[in-house]
Parts: sequence; C-alpha cells; structure tokens
Amino acid sequence: MTLKVGLIGAGLMGAPMARKIVEAGHSLIIHNRSSRGLQPIQQLGAAITRSPMKALSESDFTIVMLPDNDTIEQVVFGKEDLSVFKGKTLIMMSTIGPDQSRDFAEVVAREGGEYLEAPVLGSVPDVEARRLTVMAGGTPDTFKKCLPLLEIFGKECHLIGQVGQAAVMKLALNQMIATLTIGFATSLSMVQAHDLDVSQFMNILRQSAVYAPTFDTKLVRMIERKFKDPNFPTKHLLKDVDLVLSVLREADISSSIVESVRDILHLTIENGFASSDYSAMIDAIHPPENW
Repeated sequence: MTLKVGLIGAGLMGAPMARKIVEAGHSLIIHNRSSRGLQPIQQLGAAITRSPMKALSESDFTIVMLPDNDTIEQVVFGKEDLSVFKGKTLIMMSTIGPDQSRDFAEVVAREGGEYLEAPVLGSVPDVEARRLTVMAGGTPDTFKKCLPLLEIFGKECHLIGQVGQAAVMKLALNQMIATLTIGFATSLSMVQAHDLDVSQFMNILRQSAVYAPTFDTKLVRMIERKFKDPNFPTKHLLKDVDLVLSVLREADISSSIVESVRDILHLTIENGFASSDYSAMIDAIHPPENW
C-alpha cells in the first residue's frame, strides 16, 4: 500500500530517511529549512515545499526530524491555525524531552490528530542499512498504524509505552553513548601516552566484558583525529546530554557523572568541534599539545 508521507527536516538523518521512504514506493513531500542537498531526493520523486503546513496537509503521516525542541516549536507548532493536524498522524522522531513530547501530543490531540513519538537509536549508516532501532511512545493502535512506515528504517521497532516513555528510553541510551565514548577516549589516550600497542589494547578489549562495538566505530577517527563528516555532531550530543540532566534531576537521580560529560562536550565545542563528530571529545581529554 502506498502511503502519503510528509517529512519536516531533511538534514543529516532526515535526508537518508527520505531516500528510504521514496525507495519503498511511498509518496513523499519534504519541508526543510535549507534547500541544500535536496535535489537528489527530488530527482527520486519526492516533492519539495517551503511550507511545513503544506507538508502536513498533503500527507497522512508526517515525520518530524528536527534538531531540537525550539526549532520544532517554531517550524511545526508556531502557526496560529493548527487545524491542519485534524485527521493526520504526526510521528515525532526527533530526540526531545518527555515533557516536551507530551506537550506536543496534547496539541495534536486537541486538534483532532494522532501523535506517536518514535526516536531512533543509530546514525546515518544505520539508516542506509535499515538497522535503526525505533522506540515508540503512544497508543497501540497508533503504533500499529505507523509500523509499516517505521519498518522502512529498521526491523527493530518497539512500543515502549505511553508518550514520554520512549523519549526517556532514548535519552537513557544516549547517556550511555556519551559516557562510553568518554571512557573509551580516556583509556585510548592512556595507551597512546605511554607508547603502548593500540592493536594489542583493542584485541584485549574486544575479548572482554566491557567491550562495545562503538569503540571500533570511533577508533580510527580518534587515532587519526579526523572528525569531519560526522555520523552525529557534538552539538547534538550536548543537547541530548542537557535533556538527560533534566530527566535525572526530576527523578532525584545523581547527575555528577553526566555533568562531567557535559563539561567535556562544552570544551570540545569551544575547541571548534561543534559540527564535527562527537568522537572529537578525545581532543578535549588529550589535547595534541600534550602529546
């Protein structure tokens, strides 16, 4: 069955998602704040519009993949007339806080639409390989309705619970991404600073219980200090870590480790790596001038 899909936000993750939607044979209309990079998707058959409201009105399902809450409020919810949501399904795939997601859900429901939060675990290569993990929050009926679209991006699609609960699950996982990366960067720096064999270190690590595949994913970038063409930019990870801190504080959970992570992310951005891959955190942990 051909679906009428809207996409608001065709950036780093949104663009490859758009290609997957078109390749799956569905109708797609895209709104992006910049037209840069949209021509190849348009040549595949997607329509491009300057109006986010048109993307909503001309589709049955609209995916939102924007970088942060403020942008979502401005682009999607900043219009006086939100009746366009009536009879539509909004799929929030951006990483936002649980309270923010629940607020958006209330607006959509009030206007007669349906809302599903569906943040994903994975990056650009995972979109291309159809191995994103989708975590959904909403009603079982809405999830079932959206599932054929979500499965375009990955076979692992999970209904976590109500709106807000999938957002927390996503942030819990992103917290681990940040802390694991810093832990690996610190250990790798120790090995390099003492002229130890990195290959031997990695061989031992891979056979241990503390190994995570992300270590190999970031290894070459960290060794060569090449952080361009990011799978996920540092500034976006900092945004997610700030959301994690809000959730921790609301639940009265110690946030000391995550606050240290945020400090390193801030320093990484101060060093000029805001739009670079977040593996650039090693530059803040072990600056080149200290080699």
